[in-house]
Amino acid sequence: MQISSRFSIGVHILSLLAVNSGAHLTSEWIAGSVGTNPVVIRRVTGQLKKAGLVEVRAGSGGATLARGLESITLLDVYRAVDAVEEGKLFHMHEQPNPNCEVGANIEHVLRLLMLKAQDAMEGVLGAVTMRELVDVLAVEIKRSAVK
Repeated sequence: MQISSRFSIGVHILSLLAVNSGAHLTSEWIAGSVGTNPVVIRRVTGQLKKAGLVEVRAGSGGATLARGLESITLLDVYRAVDAVEEGKLFHMHEQPNPNCEVGANIEHVLRLLMLKAQDAMEGVLGAVTMRELVDVLAVEIKRSAVK
């Protein structure tokens, strides 16, 4: 099972807000950068707002960061956009044969390993702040402008 693209879209939105702080960024403008429909941007921005990561201006639209980048982790974004149901990063195949010794036991054994893998991934996401990501992004933007 894949992590929902809402995660990368959420990170993209926050990065745009950081790189273009002070600019009036509408969902249409953000959608042009992300390469998706403004409705998708509004939906993900709403999730980020609900999590306290962005503030959205009513009426004319536009969004700004609600917190400093150093206080937002990738795990915050991951959780804000419901990238994966809790403990459900991996999907088990349906109905293994209970009359087979492997089929009867594989789910229990494999599920433990899958939960450990998800915990490890979430640990990595929790250790990376949006500040770190945007700093690396700034270097890449500068590097690509030089070419």
